[in-house]
Amino acid sequence: MPVYLDHAATTPVLPEALEAYTRAMAQVGNPSSIHSAGQNAKRMLEDARERIAVTLGCQGIELVFTSGGTEAINLGIKGLYWERARAGARRILVPEGEHHATIDTVEWLASYEKADVEWIPLDDQGFVRLDALEAALRREPEEIALLTFLWANNEVGTVQPAERLIALAASAGVPVHVDAVSAYGHLPIDFGGMRARTGSKGQAGLTALSVSAHKIGGPVGAGALVLSRDATVVPLIHGGGQQRQVRSGTQDVAAAAAFAVAASHAESERAADAERLAALRDRLIAGVRAAVPSAVLSGPEPVPAERRTAGEADARLASNAHFTFPGCEGDSLLFLLDAAGVEVSTGSACQAGIPEPSHVLRAMGRGEDEARGALRITMGRTSTDDDVDAFLAALPDAYAQASRAGLAARESALGAR
Repeated sequence: MPVYLDHAATTPVLPEALEAYTRAMAQVGNPSSIHSAGQNAKRMLEDARERIAVTLGCQGIELVFTSGGTEAINLGIKGLYWERARAGARRILVPEGEHHATIDTVEWLASYEKADVEWIPLDDQGFVRLDALEAALRREPEEIALLTFLWANNEVGTVQPAERLIALAASAGVPVHVDAVSAYGHLPIDFGGMRARTGSKGQAGLTALSVSAHKIGGPVGAGALVLSRDATVVPLIHGGGQQRQVRSGTQDVAAAAAFAVAASHAESERAADAERLAALRDRLIAGVRAAVPSAVLSGPEPVPAERRTAGEADARLASNAHFTFPGCEGDSLLFLLDAAGVEVSTGSACQAGIPEPSHVLRAMGRGEDEARGALRITMGRTSTDDDVDAFLAALPDAYAQASRAGLAARESALGAR
């Protein structure tokens, strides 16, 4: 069996979630129907909604089911933008290094909806530059449609000080959408508590938050947007208004049921898993540094275990290790490791089959050649010490071969943002 270390892309479906999915699929009934079968389906759906809401610290009415994280992000960003644009607010504040679900969404709004996208720089660890954000928020805040940011970076694992960013926006009267797809299941999420602690009120501050089921052991094709009861957004999809007139379409009861099982399990195991995964991550990082001393860790250094137990927060996801390897292509390393039975990711974008340097690393100030040598190793519920050992055993030979191949000669189609 191959060693799977790409949990940030997707994680194995929890057996209990699969069982819940198949059991729900056997039940007939549209949850919008008023007969008994329909109402039974509705009860199953609403029970799932409430169970997921508990793991996110929100009310059930605030949870809008979507087809996944990408749709949730699109709905949160476009919906808020369209609503705010009615009053002339057209600036969107976006940190560099976001997921493409956000980047492509705001660039579409700029091309077709007259949005003015303002990119907020990152520092060399992947954190949003607070001075730059504060300056952007001070400048004509009434013209800002929203701030959107990635809570935990999907490539390098940097965890943003989310409440600090939200509080800054709330004080300027600006709504915030948080992409929590990579944070869910790894960090405590308390939507209502965060709104209270950051001074968020109405449509100022934390307004929307996106999550996805398949990152926590649920099915692919299921996600949710947490949308404050005080929020007003323009919907993406019309035709029935099944969910608060925000999202239309017959709701997927089976996916919701499986999502709920995965969410409850992930939350109940979150603290213990974080401790276990952090230990695996730290051992993996130490092993990479011993095997390839020239490798450079991307993102913040992990907080040592002895300080974590004293209550100091780790600014890096417990599941994430991301390195750049000088003088070789990340894709070469990926293929060589795959041939050795170890599955990882580069974290870089590919366009038309041409490997491109990571836009996240470029936003962190890394040079193009360095950004091309990226490798992301991410762990999850099923990861073990043996998986880490297998990766560390395969890495030296893979790096030696990839280094001999060197960097491919070609022009990059991706410039620095």
